[in-house]
Amino acid sequence: MNQRFLLNREQGKVMGVAAGFADWTGIDALVIRLGLVVATLVTGPVMILLYVLTGWLASDR
Repeated sequence: MNQRFLLNREQGKVMGVAAGFADWTGIDALVIRLGLVVATLVTGPVMILLYVLTGWLASDR
């Protein structure tokens, strides 16, 4: 696990958030993406807002 969270725009599909979490945690990016889809279905717009805020505020360097 890396010291801090960084976006991974090279391997990312939308903003690089899921790929960044995958790099940070060591879990496969597909599992992270499926978890984000499930979280969106459960919480609705809250998860979408958190995803966009993470992509906007996190550093990619």
